[in-house]
Amino acid sequence: MNEPGTPQAPRRAALTFIFVTVVLDMLALGMVVPVLPHLIEDFLDGDIPRAAQLVGFFGTVWAVMQFFSMPVMGALSDRFGRRPVILLSNFGLGLDYVLMALAPTLSWLFVGRLISGVTAASVSTSMAYVADVTPPERRAQSFGFVGVAFGLGFVLGPAIGGLLGSVDPRLPFWAAACASLLNAAYGYFILPESLPREKRRAFEWRRANPLGSLRFLRAHREVFALAGAAFLSNLTHAVLPAVFVLYSAYRYGWDEGAVGLALAGVGISSALVQGALVGPLVRRFGERRVMIGGLLAGTVGFMLYAFAPTGQWFVAAIPIVGLWGLAGPTSQGIMTRAVGSSAQGELQGAMGSLAGIATVIGPTLFATVFAWSIRDGASWHFPGSAYALAGLLLVVAAIIAERATRPQVPA
Repeated sequence: MNEPGTPQAPRRAALTFIFVTVVLDMLALGMVVPVLPHLIEDFLDGDIPRAAQLVGFFGTVWAVMQFFSMPVMGALSDRFGRRPVILLSNFGLGLDYVLMALAPTLSWLFVGRLISGVTAASVSTSMAYVADVTPPERRAQSFGFVGVAFGLGFVLGPAIGGLLGSVDPRLPFWAAACASLLNAAYGYFILPESLPREKRRAFEWRRANPLGSLRFLRAHREVFALAGAAFLSNLTHAVLPAVFVLYSAYRYGWDEGAVGLALAGVGISSALVQGALVGPLVRRFGERRVMIGGLLAGTVGFMLYAFAPTGQWFVAAIPIVGLWGLAGPTSQGIMTRAVGSSAQGELQGAMGSLAGIATVIGPTLFATVFAWSIRDGASWHFPGSAYALAGLLLVVAAIIAERATRPQVPA
């Protein structure tokens, strides 16, 4: 391990690989988003209502598989090291995209999505890798670096997928397969192991399951509280894919092009915040203040979304919501210091499970609130209610985080 404050080439190379891994994972997942509904529709001979139901079902099943797989991946990486788990996951994900590209029936496509939910669970192991190779005082900045990768994948994936899908609906699956397999091959020759053998621990099923991971979180008071705040933050994030398109069309009359540009702005804002601001702000104000400030900035931004009278006001709020990106890396940095080096995989697996739960329930929650607020005969017609709820959830998350990290006063 490198000594704190002495970043060296091996650590930089490893972080670069993790960055590329997350970008390609998110890029591959994003490329599929624009074409999967149309592919399902083709299998159903153009039955759009039935296709819409199955798209939702596919998404829920994918999230459920993430919920169960993340703790297993984390525990396996604590036992066998991060490198084999990350490489096998990338290789498996690439083969899975090949399966979906060749899927002759809807059932095979569904099997592909099941496998994808498992193999795409390597993000938690990647985060554990970052914790392994980064000194504690610099982890927030490194997690912000990884956050940039998420933002890039969020922006570029759907755009590339839509472009390739206009040529052939199966072409994005082939492109995603190539990206994952090339990254696995690159990592095989470049990626070093980050967890020394003496710091590994035995694999136990009682830890490698969602319930076991929650017990692990409860064993650490500060971590458990911050995990609760992170769950609320992940739940809040679901408001964007759930209502962004429908809300902007209903409220401001935006077409697909305007929505695409706005979503790109969301991704770019978040990437800039996590890539450029996390490190300097943490050095100046500390992780705790930056984390709480990020959650409160998200609150303000979502409230502006909720009450913005025009599309211009809504766009002006996008950079403010982008500051919410300060919260995730700093929260991760605080939590990784609270557990031992041999338990980083278990921590990230547990956090991944919580994110999976949020992914399952969040879209339905916010879509239902939005639909309820604009229904015929609504007693209070408030289209921005879903965003207002998102803002309130972040207030609660900020309160929990503030109380959990409040310095202890000696008795």
